[in-house]
Amino acid sequence: MSATPSIAPAAAPTARLRPWALWTLSFLAFPPAGLAGRALAGPVDDPGAALAGGALTGLVIGAGQALAGRRRLPARRWVLATTLGTGLGLLLGAPLVGYGTSAGELALTGALIGAVLGPAQALALARTTPQRWLWAAALPPLWALGWTVTTLAGVDVASQYTVFGATGALTASALSGLLVLRVPQRSPAPAAARARG
Repeated sequence: MSATPSIAPAAAPTARLRPWALWTLSFLAFPPAGLAGRALAGPVDDPGAALAGGALTGLVIGAGQALAGRRRLPARRWVLATTLGTGLGLLLGAPLVGYGTSAGELALTGALIGAVLGPAQALALARTTPQRWLWAAALPPLWALGWTVTTLAGVDVASQYTVFGATGALTASALSGLLVLRVPQRSPAPAAARARG
């Protein structure tokens, strides 16, 4: 009597793609993050609006990403890093381009946000994370790409939102998800440690 063939090898690719798919879904946090940032601070046309709107935007994005990567990311540190990184990054980037909304100006703004946000999020990862500085290096081009895709999609970027729209977010999230796969899953914390946490 022959043994029943194992299905484990066939299931492995699906299990491998699940964290990437979940992370990609975090793009859904970007549109409400942009709306929240604009509702709080108005259009990004002065330093105060850039900092306050960017920080709230980062808070919402960070929470969405922490939820999507909950088995790999330290949630509190990640949300804090994303809040500070997005706020300070937008404060750096938007005034530097005169709060402009051309494709080139927004791509540069995105790259500068990524240059602040990337290292902040990389520092939030555990020190033992393999090649965590790849994340810092990847964020500037990914955020520049996010704004470029949003602009090409015909979104009303002249309204000076704090972050790119859903099309750009989907693109950036799908690509950054490939890096999330390199972040190892954390071991479940003992109940006592979770209670203290």
